[in-house]
Amino acid sequence: MSTSQLPIRFTLRQLQYFATVARTGQISLAATEANITQSTMTAAIAELERVLGTMLFERSRSGVTLTYEGHLFLQHAQTVLEAAADAARHPFRDRSTVSGTLELAASYTVLGYFLMPFIAKFQKLYPDVRIVPVERDREHIEASIEAGDIELAVALTSNLIEPKRLQRRVLARSRRQLWVAANHPLAELSQASLDDVAPYPYILPAVDEGDTAAMRYWSDAGMEPESFVRTTSMEAVREMVALGLGVTILSDMVFRPWSLDGRRIQTVTLKDPIPPMEVGLVWRKGHRLGPVASTLCKYLEVSVGAPGSE
Repeated sequence: MSTSQLPIRFTLRQLQYFATVARTGQISLAATEANITQSTMTAAIAELERVLGTMLFERSRSGVTLTYEGHLFLQHAQTVLEAAADAARHPFRDRSTVSGTLELAASYTVLGYFLMPFIAKFQKLYPDVRIVPVERDREHIEASIEAGDIELAVALTSNLIEPKRLQRRVLARSRRQLWVAANHPLAELSQASLDDVAPYPYILPAVDEGDTAAMRYWSDAGMEPESFVRTTSMEAVREMVALGLGVTILSDMVFRPWSLDGRRIQTVTLKDPIPPMEVGLVWRKGHRLGPVASTLCKYLEVSVGAPGSE
C-alpha cells in the first residue's frame, strides 16, 4: 500500500487571494488590491471551495463573510502565508545575538485581537529575548512613554490625544463597519449610512475608549443615535447585536461572525467616511530604542506590513 502523501490541492496564490477576501469582506475590493479582475478572484475562491469541499464564505449584497469552516481554514492559511513570507525574507537566517527582556505596554484591544501571535513568533526567532506584555490604558501609555517609564508600546494610535508629542509608526489600519444581526432590517443593504443607523439602539463598547471614538465620528457627521447602550464587554456587544437588541460600528480587527451562543452577526459597509482604527508602535520622541525594542520594531514592521512612520 502506498504511503506517499496526498498532493497539495491549492497554491500560495489561492491562499493569498482567500486571505485578502476575508480581510476586505468584498471580492471586488480584494481583486483591486491583488491587481486582478473580479472574475479571476471569484474563480479562484470558487476553486478553493471546490477542492476543500466546503463553503468558505457566505455571500450577500453587502459583500462576503466567513463561514465557520472559513474561519478555521483562515487560521491555517495565515500560518502558511506567514511561514512562506518569513522564508522569503530570511532564507538563511543566522541565530540572533540579541538578548534581554522588554516590558511591552499594550491596550486591551491590541493585546486581545492583534499583538500576541506576533510576539509568539518573534520569541521563536529570538529565543534569548523575553517580551513581557503589560496591559495599560491609553492615558497610562502616553504618560509612561513621555516619562521614560516604558520604552515601547503598541497602542491604538488613532486614540492618542497628543500624537505629535510621541514618535509613532503605524502598523495596521482596520476599517470600521456596521455590525447587525443576520435578520436585522439593515442586513440586506449593500451599504448603510449613519442616517440609516441612527433610529436603532446603538451599542457603545466602553473598551479602549471605543465609546469616545464612536461619538467623535457621529459628532463629525452632525448626528447621534436616538438611544445608547454602554458595555465594557466585547462579548456582550456581540450578544446584543446577534440578538437584534442593537447595532454598532466597530473595526474589522475585532469582528467575529458569531456570538458566544453561536448566533450570527454580519457586517454592512458604510457610505459615510468613518476613519479606520489604527494600531501602531509608540515610543518617546528623540529616544533611541535599545537593541531588543529596535529589533522588535523592525520585526513588526516587516511582519505586519507597516503603512509607515509619523
